[in-house]
Amino acid sequence: MKRNRLTSSTTLGFLAAGVLSANFATATAVQAEELNLCWAAWDPANALVELSKDFEEQSGHTMSFEFVPWPNFADRMLNELNSGGKLCDLLIGDSQWIGGAAENGQYLKLNEFFEQESISMDDFLPATVVGYAQWPKNTPNYYALPAYADVVGWTYRKDWFSRPEIQAEFMEQHGRELDVPKTLEELKQIGEFFQGRDIDGKTVYGAAIYTERGSEGLTMGLTNALYNYGFQYEDPDKPYELEGFVNSQGSIDGLEFYKSLYDCCTPPGASDAYMSQNIDAYKSGQVAMQMNFAFIWPGVEADPVVGNGNSGYFSNPAGPTGQFAQLGGQGISVVANSENTDAALEYIKWFAQQEVQQKWWDVGGAPALRAVVEAPDFAQSQPFAQTFLDSMAIVKDFWAEPSYASLLIATQSRMHNYVVAGQGTAKEALDGLVKDWDEIFEDEGKK
Repeated sequence: MKRNRLTSSTTLGFLAAGVLSANFATATAVQAEELNLCWAAWDPANALVELSKDFEEQSGHTMSFEFVPWPNFADRMLNELNSGGKLCDLLIGDSQWIGGAAENGQYLKLNEFFEQESISMDDFLPATVVGYAQWPKNTPNYYALPAYADVVGWTYRKDWFSRPEIQAEFMEQHGRELDVPKTLEELKQIGEFFQGRDIDGKTVYGAAIYTERGSEGLTMGLTNALYNYGFQYEDPDKPYELEGFVNSQGSIDGLEFYKSLYDCCTPPGASDAYMSQNIDAYKSGQVAMQMNFAFIWPGVEADPVVGNGNSGYFSNPAGPTGQFAQLGGQGISVVANSENTDAALEYIKWFAQQEVQQKWWDVGGAPALRAVVEAPDFAQSQPFAQTFLDSMAIVKDFWAEPSYASLLIATQSRMHNYVVAGQGTAKEALDGLVKDWDEIFEDEGKK
């Protein structure tokens, strides 16, 4: 991800504001602590290291970091929480963890702290509050501050799309201009159009999509079709009632669409692809489009080949019943077992400030503070900023139940067997998923 190191003059200007540094005068005078922040190992984490140097200077505390590669992140951090370990004072944990961490007392509840420090969740994008901070969902019970706003979206080779000969051929085939797809069916048409095409003497393919089975990849991709064809996790009027919602006809159609997209339009060897594989496929010129979380967009824009105006960005297109996108991103929580909770709360207070949230965007982060992302000049601040805003307005998320890991394992298995391995039918896969999920909720006493 593109990052800009803060200059000493910027830091001095930041400190000169006075109001921020004053917040930490007492803490510095009393006792300096060493805080360990845990997160995934990716470019945004590197940007946070840069940003946190300001906190160290202002507070007197020392920051250390434990960053774990994404394939191992959930296992490593959930084991840490479940074992009562003391590795992390602060944890930027996935949105799906919030239920289990709250119910198991692993995250501090932050309501009283937020009230004391005048931190209002109304000041953050609503989807990030529900997705990253609340448990139960849609109740004013907060266990995190929205930290990194992320969502699945699309990147495309704008330079390829704009070539006159390609435009002319697409118009001849489809009777419309080759442009950003408004619907999933249009996206598939574009994928089919580029599949196996020769561009500059190289065979290219339609789209890189998520298919990975080992962690969460396929689920994070597939839901972008399911949601837009009518899939729902449960009966809105009867919690945990799954029959007819998870396996509705719309859900079946959405699953069949995603499999057809995999079959028609992906590059060779794409049977176990997630974030890094899609980035590689796109930057190496293999595909015309890629599905990926928005965190990659600064890195795309900075790339010497696909950046500098050669790429464009668009939100997940609509389906027959609506337009939604899979939520990514995380909230930052204070680990209940930390021995440095006061200092950790200072970090939360510091991070929530508008000046810091603006700097978070400037150094390569993704803030959720409305004063930053809804500012008049935000949409023009980066080529992908408007797409980020549009995408964050249409998000849905996977289960955040304490049993989310079991729910996810079942989803990955059932869906991969159908989409990638070609086993059975879409209806059989979704009926089987209802059975798996029912058993999990029955074991928890929720059915």
